[in-house]
Parts: sequence; C-alpha cells; structure tokens
Amino acid sequence: MPLFSLARTVPLPPKEAWRRLTRWPRHAGAVPLTRIRVLTPAPNREGTRFVARSGIGPLTLDDVMEVTVWHPPAGGEDGMCRLEKRGRTILGWAEIEVRPAPGGGSRVVWREELRVRFLPRAFDGALERTARRMFGRAADRLLEQP
Repeated sequence: MPLFSLARTVPLPPKEAWRRLTRWPRHAGAVPLTRIRVLTPAPNREGTRFVARSGIGPLTLDDVMEVTVWHPPAGGEDGMCRLEKRGRTILGWAEIEVRPAPGGGSRVVWREELRVRFLPRAFDGALERTARRMFGRAADRLLEQP
C-alpha cells in the first residue's frame, strides 16, 4: 500500500488555502477525466461523503470518500482534514494539513495511503509515482485558482 506525502508553501492565508483545497467539486477541474459528486448536504464537516469518478465510458473507477476529521484552521491553529476511502476498488486514506508558514502564507501537507483492490503489490512503486504526480499537480492547480 503506497504512502506518499506532498508539501507546498503558498502565499495564501491558511483559511484561503484550506477553502481552495476542501471545496470538493473543484477537484474535478484539477484532476483530468474526473467528476465529483457530493453525497451529503453542505457545509463540509465530519461525515461529509463524496465520490470522485475517474475515467472514460465503461473504464471508470469510483473513489468514495468520507470526511472523518474536520478541523479548519482558526485562531492561528493548524487545519486538518482526514478522508477515509470507502469504495469497492480504491481504499486507503488522505490527509490535508494547512498551517501558517514562517514569514507568512501557508504550508500545506497532503499525505495519502492508496490501495487499489486486486492490484498486486508489485505495482506499488508505479502506483505511488503516478499518484504523487497526479495529486501534486492537482494540489498546485487547486491552490493557484481562486
């Protein structure tokens, strides 16, 4: 089960970096060939569920996620969101941490443990490299766009 971590320092206040990263429908524009459907009513909170469907036609995978930790940054304290992957094929978890950066702006850390059911462990290295690249680009796009 590959585990990877990405870190970014951006010139955004923590609340804005958090907002950009945790508006789930925005992830569809940041990850190619992906659509997002939020299954629970707003606002985001523990228990929020959504599905990221990636692929084309019959070649699609659903990444069903549930927010299990929801602590937006406030009063100078770090923000933390944990997502548990609850689908049939894509399993694991993701964490998004946003904290004030020294000198201003925000430090974002995205950690993820990813497993694809039925994919042999021999593919873990390729899965980790692909996921790191894909989620790194997604994080960059989400943080760049208002």
